Amino acid sequence: MGQYPDINIRPAVSADIEDMLVLLKELFAIEEDFTFNEPLQRQGLALLLAGRQNSCVLVAETKRQVVGMCSLQTIISTAEGGRVGIVEDVVAAPAWRGRGIGSGLLEAVEEWAGKHGLRRLQLQADSGNHQALNFYKKQNWTKTRLVCWQKRLKHSNSS
Repeated sequence: MGQYPDINIRPAVSADIEDMLVLLKELFAIEEDFTFNEPLQRQGLALLLAGRQNSCVLVAETKRQVVGMCSLQTIISTAEGGRVGIVEDVVAAPAWRGRGIGSGLLEAVEEWAGKHGLRRLQLQADSGNHQALNFYKKQNWTKTRLVCWQKRLKHSNSS
């Protein structure tokens, strides 16, 4: 991987969940819209890993230590007339930031998207996370005029 050949980017496996939870805790500390909740993040990671036909979860590791992660989920876009990908959870451990891990993860997820016929990738970043915004700009991502809105739903445990 570029200047750090000792970094390996590979598909995540269940055994990586503990390390990915540490990374998500770091990420969610930066993002104002989210609060780290280990049971929920553990459940989300397990669901992503179980849904491999519609998702890609990658980790960056060195010496069997996970130091970065990135996920992608696919949806159908009527604008594109086909599948597109939503990239989430791009994060490197603090001690490993600035070493090409994020770039390598995005490159690998773009390669996966190309092999699976996706027509566009999109992501969201916290508007106050200027380091991330500058990083994405350097990676040739462009801002859109769309604004993200959300609505929290009340869930019933009975189905």
